[in-house]
Amino acid sequence: MTTTFTDTCASRGMRHRRPRHSAVPFLGPLVIWAGAAGVLALWWSDTTSVVGPAGWLTGAGRITGLLAGYACAVLLALMARVPLLDHTIGTDRLARWHAWGGRCTVSLALAHTLLIIWGYSLTSHTNVVSQTSTLVLHYPDLLKGTAGFLLFLATGVLSARAARRRMSYETWHYLHFATYLAVFLTFGHQLSNGADFVGNRSAQAAWYTLFLGVAALVAWYRFTVPLRRGLRHRLRVTAVHPEAPGVVSVHLTGEHLDELGGQPGQFLRWRFLARGLWWTANPYSLSAPAQPGHLRITVKTAGGHSAALARLAPGTRVWAEGPYGAFTASRRTAPKVLLLAGGVGITPLRTLFETLPGQVTLVYRARRPADLVLRAELDAIAARRWACVHYVVDEPATYSSPLTARGLTALVPDLAAHDVYLCGPLGMTHAAIQALRDAGVPARRIHHESFAF
Repeated sequence: MTTTFTDTCASRGMRHRRPRHSAVPFLGPLVIWAGAAGVLALWWSDTTSVVGPAGWLTGAGRITGLLAGYACAVLLALMARVPLLDHTIGTDRLARWHAWGGRCTVSLALAHTLLIIWGYSLTSHTNVVSQTSTLVLHYPDLLKGTAGFLLFLATGVLSARAARRRMSYETWHYLHFATYLAVFLTFGHQLSNGADFVGNRSAQAAWYTLFLGVAALVAWYRFTVPLRRGLRHRLRVTAVHPEAPGVVSVHLTGEHLDELGGQPGQFLRWRFLARGLWWTANPYSLSAPAQPGHLRITVKTAGGHSAALARLAPGTRVWAEGPYGAFTASRRTAPKVLLLAGGVGITPLRTLFETLPGQVTLVYRARRPADLVLRAELDAIAARRWACVHYVVDEPATYSSPLTARGLTALVPDLAAHDVYLCGPLGMTHAAIQALRDAGVPARRIHHESFAF
């Protein structure tokens, strides 16, 4: 089940142009670490000496508290869905940074709490229980700060992998909004009790600027922009078509869709205003290039939300947030491209297969021939641009090909010279990355995004 078309893309005028690459993915971490260094410099400039165990414990508590407060602002900025970050760094990478930073933030906040209590108890010659009671009940804003700290701990527990497996994405997502309240509750005590801020108007002004700036980004990109776009574009469902067993395409229309600015490979978060669906917004990639009056997504049944899309009635109103993601042509670095899809992961790659210039090869893996989604469209695109498409299925075994370096190079002999765009189930993605690396494809040329939470 391998279909091959002679590659004459260059003669058809689809020439490769080297895209411009943004410096944001490299500068972003540098800016974050520079901010952390600035926070440490604030503690250093305000500390004349550290004497004795109490001084060391209190000093460590101040450092961890400052870093925890700064990390809260960074975490919110990473998930503010700022287009400059999202379209260059990528939604999945930002989510990984956010998850790692969240664990660090909870650890810093816990260390700050324990170190301050211990250090203060040594200074005042009291036990930790009495000192805790004094701090919480008698220091300004610390009662609210304690409530915020407990919310942070609860969010950290719920974000642990073992806990996430036991709840739906929607439940986890909405519980995560508690972090906004936690940041609000803990902010006041930083300025009213922090030795580095009391009487230091410059430090206070910098802290207010940081948090108000992040709050403005969150309010604008997480709430205001989606609301404005929902009212302006007035999206609605026009039809739902079955594509394969358990897979449907949802066709949508609306107003001013050319203003969305979506690129092939990107996704949107879709909120269908139908019973049982309105309260959640799930990410689905466009499965065809956006048209001025038409959008399409293709969805596989993987839960209650996706299964309900097959029953959507024409005329159902839709709110769409986005577009998001950096899984676009801008990541390309080589003239040759391999698109490697698994299952319904073909959806963003189908748009790239149609629009990427140059020599493009598609390898599409599925369990059975019936699971090959949008095959007629893929064949038509391949014929039109004289590209090469390989279909690999597990059943029957005659047409199977192992997902290994040898199996991939048998389909694409000069594999190491390609950029690879990869999308599929998590297990397939991990196996493919290993196979590509074994085949000599540099890590910087393997591009993938994951919607896993």
